[in-house]
Amino acid sequence: VQLQASGGGLVQTGGSLRLSCVASGRTFTDYAMGWFRQAPGEEREFVATTRWNGGSIYYSYYADSVKGRFTISRDNAVNTVYLQMGGLKPEDTAIYYCAATKRRPGVGVVDYDYWGRGTQVTVSS
Repeated sequence: VQLQASGGGLVQTGGSLRLSCVASGRTFTDYAMGWFRQAPGEEREFVATTRWNGGSIYYSYYADSVKGRFTISRDNAVNTVYLQMGGLKPEDTAIYYCAATKRRPGVGVVDYDYWGRGTQVTVSS
């Protein structure tokens, strides 16, 4: 599966952004989708993940640092996963990556098999 993330940009503290990640090449619903981020000089870290159960429910899980501020969602009709980010802080500045796996999604980089190119998010103070 190929992944293409977009939607990054420059925003002030407290602002909002919505990232999108379009998947192509395979059956989107077969994949759990996740978002990670990587700040300069830091390791890539988990942000959020969502997995569809085949019905009308999908399960989401968030890093503590973004819980209550970020929301992950997916639109299976257009093969897209979103990350709605609100209450942005300077420490949210990073390159954001979307990822996919057919396995049970986890919070580690090794838990995902496919990665898109990142999109830069910069939060000014």
